[in-house]
Amino acid sequence: MLFSRYINMCFVRRDFVFSVAILLLLFATTCLGSFLKTENKIKSAVFLSPKFELGPGSVINRYYYGIDFPKGHIALKSFNAEVVDEAGNSIPLHETYLHHWVVARYHQSKHVTHTENDTHRMLHNSNHVMVRNSGICQENALGQYFGLGSETRGTETRVPDPFGIEVGNPEVVPEGFEEKWMVNVHAIDTRGAEDKMGCTECKCELYNVTVDKYGRTIRPDYVGGLLCCSDYAQCKLKEGFEGPKRSLYLRYTVKWVDWDDSVVPVKIYILDVTDSLKLSNNSKGINSDHNCKVEYQVDSCGTDHKEGNGCVDVMKTSLPLQTGGYVIYGVAHQHSGGIGSTLYGQDGRVICSSIPSYGNGNEAGNESGYIVGMSTCYPKPGSMKIMDGETLTLESNYNSTKEHTGVMGLFYILVAEQLPYQHLRHSTRSSFFMDSNDMLLDS
Repeated sequence: MLFSRYINMCFVRRDFVFSVAILLLLFATTCLGSFLKTENKIKSAVFLSPKFELGPGSVINRYYYGIDFPKGHIALKSFNAEVVDEAGNSIPLHETYLHHWVVARYHQSKHVTHTENDTHRMLHNSNHVMVRNSGICQENALGQYFGLGSETRGTETRVPDPFGIEVGNPEVVPEGFEEKWMVNVHAIDTRGAEDKMGCTECKCELYNVTVDKYGRTIRPDYVGGLLCCSDYAQCKLKEGFEGPKRSLYLRYTVKWVDWDDSVVPVKIYILDVTDSLKLSNNSKGINSDHNCKVEYQVDSCGTDHKEGNGCVDVMKTSLPLQTGGYVIYGVAHQHSGGIGSTLYGQDGRVICSSIPSYGNGNEAGNESGYIVGMSTCYPKPGSMKIMDGETLTLESNYNSTKEHTGVMGLFYILVAEQLPYQHLRHSTRSSFFMDSNDMLLDS
C-alpha cells in the first residue's frame, strides 16, 4: 500500500515537473515571439514645436515646456527632428543652421497652471523637477534624453529590439506631480550673413557682444561659443542685405511601444570630452566631482604642421563609469571641423567610433561644408560590456587648419544592465514560482 502511494506520488511529481517544463517552454516561446514582433507594435507620431520667427542673422535659443509627447507607460524607440517652414518644407542648414536641439523630461506640480517658454531656469524651482538621464555630468548639465544638431537628418537614433528607453511609469512620478517634456531649440538664420560659418560657430566679433545674456562680462580670451549667440542675438550681415522674417518649427517624430515585460530597459549616458573630473576622499569613500563645460575652442595649427598635413586637434578625457552594462548603441556629436570621435575601454579596446559625414550639395540633408550625419554603433547585444567602475577614455578630433570656436565633443551611449534572456529570467522568476505555489496549494 505504501509502495503504491509512493509510486503514485512519483508519477504526480513527474507529471507536475513535465507540465511545468511545458509551461516554461510555451512562455519562453511567447516571450521570444514578442521580442521578434516588437517592430510590428511600434507606434509613431509627428509633432511640431511652438512657432518661432527668424530674420536674416537672428538667433533663437529657446526652451519650450509642456510640448506634445506620447502619453502612458511606454518605451521610446527613436526621436528625430528637423527645422521646417509653415508649409512643412525642410529648411537647409545654409539658410537656418540648427546648432542643436535637446529634449528633456521633467515632473511638474499639478498645481501649476501656466509655464513660461523663455528660460531654462524654470527647472530650478520646487514646482518643476528635471528627471535627468543616467549620465555623469554635474547637476542638470547634459541631462537630456535626446539631442543632436546639424547632423540630425542623417543620424540614426533607433533603439534596437528588444530594448527601449522607459518613460511614463506612474510609480516613479511623485505624488502631486505629472510627467512633462521640454525641447530646447537653438537655431541661427545665416541668410545674408557676412560669414556664414563664423555665425554658426558663434564668433563673438560677428555678434558684437561683450556681455552674456545675464549681463555678465565675457572674458577677453573667449572668442566664440554659446555665450555670444544667445537668444535674440544678431550676427553681422553683408552691407545692404535685407530679407523677410520666416515662421519656422522644429518638427519631431517619436516612435515608441507600450511598456511590458518583454522590453529590456536601457540607460542613457552622455559623456563630454571637456569634463575635468576631480576625485576627493572623505569618510564615506571617494567622491567624483564632474565639470562638463560642454564646449571648447580649437586653435589653428602652425604653418609647419599645415605643410606636413598634421593639423589635427586631439582632445581627450578619462572618466570612470560607476555602473556598467552592455552597450547597445553609441554616437558622437561634433560641429563643423570635426573628423571623428572614439570611446575606448580601460584596456584600450574601441567601444564605439563615430565619424561625421559632410554634405556636398545645396538641398536639405546634403548641405556642402556642414556635418549632415554621424555614424552610429550597434554592437551585437552582449559583445561590448563595460564593467562596473571601468575607466573610459573619450577622444574627440577636429581638423585644425583653421580656428574653430564653440565646438563640442559629446558621446551618447545606451547601456543595458541585463541582456534579453537575463531580463526575461529576472522578470518571470518570481511571478512563475508564485503561480506554482498557488497550483500546489490548490492541489
